[in-house]
Amino acid sequence: MKIKNKTIDSLGTTIFTTMSALAREYDAINLGQGIPEGDGPKDLKAKAAEFTIEGPNQYPPSQGLPELRQAVANNNKRFYGLDMDWQSQVLVTSGATEALADSILALTNPGDEVVLIEPYYDSYLPIIRLAGAIPKFVRLHAPDWHLDPAELRAACSDKTKAIIINSPMNPTGIVFSDKDLQAIAQIVLDFDLYAICDEVYEHLVFEGFKHTPLITFPGMAERCVRVGSAGKTFSVTGWKVGYISGPLHLIETIGKAHQFMTFTTPPNLQRAVAWGLGQDDAYFNDLASGLQSKRDRLSAGLDSLGFSVMPCGGTYFVTTDIGSLGYAGTDEEFCVHITKEAQVTAVPMSPFYGEDPATNFVRFCFSKSDDMLDEAIHRLGRLF
Repeated sequence: MKIKNKTIDSLGTTIFTTMSALAREYDAINLGQGIPEGDGPKDLKAKAAEFTIEGPNQYPPSQGLPELRQAVANNNKRFYGLDMDWQSQVLVTSGATEALADSILALTNPGDEVVLIEPYYDSYLPIIRLAGAIPKFVRLHAPDWHLDPAELRAACSDKTKAIIINSPMNPTGIVFSDKDLQAIAQIVLDFDLYAICDEVYEHLVFEGFKHTPLITFPGMAERCVRVGSAGKTFSVTGWKVGYISGPLHLIETIGKAHQFMTFTTPPNLQRAVAWGLGQDDAYFNDLASGLQSKRDRLSAGLDSLGFSVMPCGGTYFVTTDIGSLGYAGTDEEFCVHITKEAQVTAVPMSPFYGEDPATNFVRFCFSKSDDMLDEAIHRLGRLF
């Protein structure tokens, strides 16, 4: 038989799918995949139901419903002082992963180099390779996940086309400081790069930390696209509503990729998200403070068991160094071990590295009920 697409055929199953299947098999508490407890705000879901009945339920514009694009533009202004034309600088996608795929496919050519900061979200690398681009890796340094600007600069050359920035960052939970972002911005300018900014956890930032979009820095407005996610902001990951903001010349090209990927996104969900983005500050503040409490709860529990818990400024993940437990195996073996023996599932970090992966880090998700987090610690406590 003829050869299939080599890049796609060589891909494995995502670590999230693998570990969630194992969690189901062993009836484990799943702190691996980032699935928020509670299934989203009731009033938001009621709006989606109302808009389904009310309609329209036919194809909306490929760029997204005007009311959602306006809401995204308004939030850019409200939270970051960004003035963006909703008609030409905002694009709605079927989830943030599609937004990232559209951006990478639209902005790179085969043979272009794209810089990834590792550990990175696992979808970036396959998309880059599918586009025919070449990944270049720059590693964050544990335990504080420090970014060395000199190492980032050394990874760039005249072949480099783009860099992907994820802040707040999955899987590490760090939020890049303004100093980090200024260094990144200078490198983007010096090497004439595009910056694809994955900012889906923009509203999940905790006390003492601040999320600043790279696009707000001097010289970045014409070079950056920033990706947002209703799934993360409203804890409705199954809705798959994402959005991209950026300059016209980039959004226009990315929109051409989008029209042949999914074309559009369910109109009832778009309308509900537009309504949600119009809520007052209390919603966004409560979201962050509630998750911060859960972060502290799980972190304290893991620390009491001997896990080395690393800093977390945002997202809903904490990373631990399992070397402190004296465990002799790899991170993947550890996650299988605790799933089978303690009925608690986490995600190994090694799949989030491109070359010579670290094998001593494990990620736990804390966007769960307090009872679930407490029970997970209790079960791990019996094992350790």
